Amino acid sequence: MGTRVRLREVSEAEAEAINRLAKSRTASARLVQRVKVIKTLLDDPRKSATKAAQELGYRGPTAGTKWVRRFNEQGLAGLEDEGRSGRPPTHSEAVRSKLIGFARQKPESLGLPFKLWTLERLQREFEERQGIHLSDSTIWEWLEAEGLEWKRQESWFHDVPQQDPDFVEKRGR
Repeated sequence: MGTRVRLREVSEAEAEAINRLAKSRTASARLVQRVKVIKTLLDDPRKSATKAAQELGYRGPTAGTKWVRRFNEQGLAGLEDEGRSGRPPTHSEAVRSKLIGFARQKPESLGLPFKLWTLERLQREFEERQGIHLSDSTIWEWLEAEGLEWKRQESWFHDVPQQDPDFVEKRGR
């Protein structure tokens, strides 16, 4: 049988934060559940970490010991999710920067025969000049993250002859 993991002394500020997080409706559910393990041990120091965790829905013989150990070492930050590996980015930050810089230039200044970028034009020209194909969704995502938005031209609202010459009078104030 392993050694029993004991909860370290908790400051008043930490105890207050634990109580607040245990009741939180906006923090992640995993964090709240882990904090509840610590709160259970604060409320009843005689209880084992495993027993406290099992009461909260964790399974296994060492369920709560991981969270108590991490809390003892790192405080509340130890109860947060750790970073996980994921799929590496397909394109580097340098490619992203080139696309953003390219999109911010006016097409005419690059010697192109049009005044505005469309997604298709931007994608085609970037691939021709840089030799890198970017998907539509990648371009949209990068430009949106940079705060750039596509503007839709709506030429049918401009210079349209009025159908009813008495429209303004009929509309009223």
